[in-house]
Amino acid sequence: MSKPKILMFAPREEPKSIIQDLEGKGYELVWGDKAWTLPRGEHEGPLTEAARDTVALMGTSIRHTPISRRVMEASQRLRIVAKYTVGVDDVDTDAATDLGILVCHAPTEANCFGVAESTMAMILAMLKKVVERDQDVRAGKWREPYHGTTFLGARSDGYQGITIGLVGLGRIGKRVAQLLAPWRVNLIAYDPYIPPADFLLAGVKAVDYETLLRESDVVSFHVVLTKETRFMLRDAQIRLMKPTATIINTARGKVIDEADVAQAIKENRLRGAAIDAFEEEPLQMESPLRSLGHRVLMSPHSASFNEGGELRPGIAWATRSVISALNGIVPDNVYNREVISKWKERFGGAPVIG
Repeated sequence: MSKPKILMFAPREEPKSIIQDLEGKGYELVWGDKAWTLPRGEHEGPLTEAARDTVALMGTSIRHTPISRRVMEASQRLRIVAKYTVGVDDVDTDAATDLGILVCHAPTEANCFGVAESTMAMILAMLKKVVERDQDVRAGKWREPYHGTTFLGARSDGYQGITIGLVGLGRIGKRVAQLLAPWRVNLIAYDPYIPPADFLLAGVKAVDYETLLRESDVVSFHVVLTKETRFMLRDAQIRLMKPTATIINTARGKVIDEADVAQAIKENRLRGAAIDAFEEEPLQMESPLRSLGHRVLMSPHSASFNEGGELRPGIAWATRSVISALNGIVPDNVYNREVISKWKERFGGAPVIG
């Protein structure tokens, strides 16, 4: 009798202990094709074929070849799609829920700290005009006047008077608040799912979304992509903001409308933006964001990347999730929790092996 198959859908050098753990429990690991991660080409067919008769799909992001309904329907035995990362944008979670399949993510501390640190770097780079000054020196300028600026750098009393608004006060938002505390900024946050005590402990004032947009000099997004957060910043919301405000997005590309942001910057209705995640990745060459010079700081969706194997904790978390699901146990970190009752009906707590 053949061993139950687990498809590792985004190939990567895995820790040997993870491979040994899964293979030691009697599963066969099937490795995906590196081409699935590339931005060009049609890879859904090969991925679907590889997913046939699998009991689990496991890996990191492959945004150019999403885990679609077609992929998940390739196996009636499929119990779980387990991601190494916090984001599940590349998984059709509605289809997974409809099919009775668990989708698990890995909101690890390593990811949280890396994104928070990159957010801090972006905030300070924009407020201190790091990119603008670099470009000036390269162009032969020297201490040219910075027209229309609001932030000339830290005064002797720090950044008091500057309001930074955090949209989302989960693990990353709280860490950003912690890192900002010594700068003595005015911190406000919007998150309807966080209890009041969490705002108090994080040292931030709870406000509604419109108030945050109106009052903030910097608006930083730290939300997962849901139906509620998709394009939560468009032209209508931008018009509530100060024309001197800056946007930071280290969350998900489709949280903000890039075209609306670019147009507002072009029309001087926003001071600038620092963006790590984009609506389409890689960023399209024709994107209007590319033409805005130092007013837009961009990063290739790498805010969480830190030296030292930042995915290892996520891999370990995903492995535990897969082992639990294949033993008939619901993991703790299920993203589509509304599927749990249906999943239990499908598999009845029965292990795959045993």
